[in-house]
Amino acid sequence: MLPNPSPFLRHLQQCNTANPAATRAPFSLAGAQAGWITPALFDRLTQAGLGSEADGFNLPDPAALEGLGEQLATEGFYTSHHELFDVATDVDRPAIGRIDRGALPLFGLVAAGVHMNGLVRTASGLHLWTGRRAANKRLDPAKLDHLVAGGIPAGHTPDEALAKEAAEEASIAPALIASAEKTARIVYALDRPEGLRRDVLYCYDLYLPADFTPIAADGEVESFTLMPLEEAFRIVRDTDDFKFNVNLVLIDLFLRHGLIDPASAEGSLLRAGLTYGLSTVSPGHAARTDA
Repeated sequence: MLPNPSPFLRHLQQCNTANPAATRAPFSLAGAQAGWITPALFDRLTQAGLGSEADGFNLPDPAALEGLGEQLATEGFYTSHHELFDVATDVDRPAIGRIDRGALPLFGLVAAGVHMNGLVRTASGLHLWTGRRAANKRLDPAKLDHLVAGGIPAGHTPDEALAKEAAEEASIAPALIASAEKTARIVYALDRPEGLRRDVLYCYDLYLPADFTPIAADGEVESFTLMPLEEAFRIVRDTDDFKFNVNLVLIDLFLRHGLIDPASAEGSLLRAGLTYGLSTVSPGHAARTDA
């Protein structure tokens, strides 16, 4: 067992800071609450006849969400990613609309992504492939990241999104990525510079051959490093060098491999926090207003 895991809880706390009922207004699609509107949109949506700060906002036709998002980008409320994401009123419900990825935090809508631990078994123990994000990335530039991670585009399943990201980010062949194993689903909700992030991460492990070398195909990764898992443990424990949500996926990995005792009080708290979130409004609980 490696050193005291108590510092890991701070990563969950940093990723569960959301208290949207204090500063935002509820947002509904066809009458079912789906998110939380940033104050920057209050006047704009009120002028559009979609509600008010006091009463909340409602878009009667969810199919109109995509067009509304495009208008807001044109008007300068956010910078478009030119990538549509599915929108649902709850994490386990079917998609009823789409909107540009960049607009999701403005509406406080749930966003789904995939993260994959690229692992290698060696004579000296388990190693983890990590990437360093390019310095020109819009979010979290130059932070350490997973070998493969990304959002789930509209119309894609988590497995399909993983295969897409694996090819783009690390040149992993379809036959190899097909052996990736689903390991967890992690939720969190936090306030970020881009807005309210209510994310669901579908997590995977992939055991890679010893002679595998990742090659970035999309220019979003500056470099790759294969490090002992104990070194990743130290970095997560002692620093904020990893991108904020990567820490959560690695904590799940440490729990599963016994670097953090899952049966301890701290381990139980970490597991519950990863699975259900710590904030008052986590993904899957869009309508809670008891903050």
